[in-house]
Amino acid sequence: MVKPRSRPDHIVDDDRVEPPTTLAGWRRFTEKDVATYQLVSPQRRRTMSGRARDADDERRIDYHSELQVVRTSTVEKVCHQGRLLTLLNRREHGARRGLILSGDRTTGKTTALRQLGRTHELRTRQRYPSSTRIPVVYVTAPPKGSPRKLAIEFARFLGLPVISPRHNTVDITSTVCQVLIEAQTDLVLVDEIHLMNLATSAGEELSDHLKYFTEHLPATFAYAGIDVENSGLFTGIRGDQLAGRCTLLNTGPFPLGNEWEGLVATMESTLRLHHHVPGTLADLHGYLHQRTGGMIGSLSHLIRAAAISAILDGSERITRKQLHSIYVDHASERAFRVGDKDAG
Repeated sequence: MVKPRSRPDHIVDDDRVEPPTTLAGWRRFTEKDVATYQLVSPQRRRTMSGRARDADDERRIDYHSELQVVRTSTVEKVCHQGRLLTLLNRREHGARRGLILSGDRTTGKTTALRQLGRTHELRTRQRYPSSTRIPVVYVTAPPKGSPRKLAIEFARFLGLPVISPRHNTVDITSTVCQVLIEAQTDLVLVDEIHLMNLATSAGEELSDHLKYFTEHLPATFAYAGIDVENSGLFTGIRGDQLAGRCTLLNTGPFPLGNEWEGLVATMESTLRLHHHVPGTLADLHGYLHQRTGGMIGSLSHLIRAAAISAILDGSERITRKQLHSIYVDHASERAFRVGDKDAG
């Protein structure tokens, strides 16, 4: 057997290797502590060798590359509503209530959905410390999906044996349901639900299959997707059934106000740069809102990219000029650059 090649001490493990859509990846996500890094003193840095300084910079780049989850009002609301539903559904024998998160891109839907799952998983482990339960399952709706593809997503998460062509959809689904019942799964998270359009025959079949899961598993289902209300998910009889069983929560851009200022200040407090002047980003909260359109995902990307850029170019500080040179997602850039041009 070929042994894995060892990595230098200053290179951290790559979390992208095992996505949270697998059981191992999900457990790693829930167990992982918040990234920390203690900035070395200027005196200590001056005495470091070039190799040691490079290693320290690499650690800081790794630190800034991680998404620092901020407990926004959206995350708080989703976690609260999700917990209420899991408690209400605990003794339910009929149709269980679910949760749907709907909103524009980069408004924190996936982050909130995963934080709901992480909170529930950690709470369940605390309640049953020696249990072999799998409290939470996290999958994404397959693009141009079919019932078989959806069932395979669940099987892949659980690490079930490779599915062969001779295994039909019913066999896979039955096996998955049996495993989840035995594992006492009570929260199922389905992301990218906008890919499931009930206006198509494929979407109808996928919806029926998902409904089968909800009726055969004693679990609460929570979904997240882009503009779910207008994606065709609530179309027809099947859509009416889903709408009648689920609470809909909307995510959106943050308005320019106290919470936005707090988000910027919180993210600035996580920076580990040697020459950054505290309060610089807080003073630029209006500009940052223009740059990102109030999107939490775009804000996080911009600040983290600026921090890494400051390490790479040796400036060790974030300024407005530097922020202006960094590009984020195309939608935010298009809105900002056009507005900037008009203002000029």
